[in-house]
Amino acid sequence: MSPSASPVRRSAKPRSHNRHQDLLLAAAQVFRDKGYAQASMRDIAQSSGMMAGSIYYHYAAKSDLLLAVYSEGVRLVSLAIDEILASSASPAVQLERAVLNHLEMMLGTLPGASPFASVFIQVQPHDFPSDGRQALVDLRHSYEDKFKVLMARLPLRRGTDKSLLRLQLIGALNHVPIWYKVDGRKSLSAIAKAMTAHVRWALEEGGA
Repeated sequence: MSPSASPVRRSAKPRSHNRHQDLLLAAAQVFRDKGYAQASMRDIAQSSGMMAGSIYYHYAAKSDLLLAVYSEGVRLVSLAIDEILASSASPAVQLERAVLNHLEMMLGTLPGASPFASVFIQVQPHDFPSDGRQALVDLRHSYEDKFKVLMARLPLRRGTDKSLLRLQLIGALNHVPIWYKVDGRKSLSAIAKAMTAHVRWALEEGGA
């Protein structure tokens, strides 16, 4: 779609108000529990304790509100990955820690796990209106690019397709909520170790 053909979107910049953070948190919880399509401004208003019309004081549309929640989710999950990347752990250990962090964020098992992060991981760009979808795609790519860095650091065997290996890993990670059980026989730590085992097999000898 050319710039001239793109619909004009109203500004997503929130107006200053002391209840803004409460609104974002309530929206994150509703989007996480109901998904973007099923969530309504009325649901968010009820969760936040605000009048439905008051939400428009901050955001002109539900899509603008999701974009703000999504951005906060990216910030939160990226902070954890950045700490891992800055650590002195080996590349293989960094990858395993990043995988565990992703799982913990996605399943909300971290102490005080934020619904913002859950929304980022659970809501897909194709759930969003087409005119604003690229913004979500760009945000998601900014996070997935960190996995590119993790893969680039690994001393993989010659000929290994790092891009395909990364996509396989992320795809498998995002499928975990479908089958994971909190009371199952495998802990998230054990799952993270198992899911990165095939990457370790692709390492050059002594690269772990």
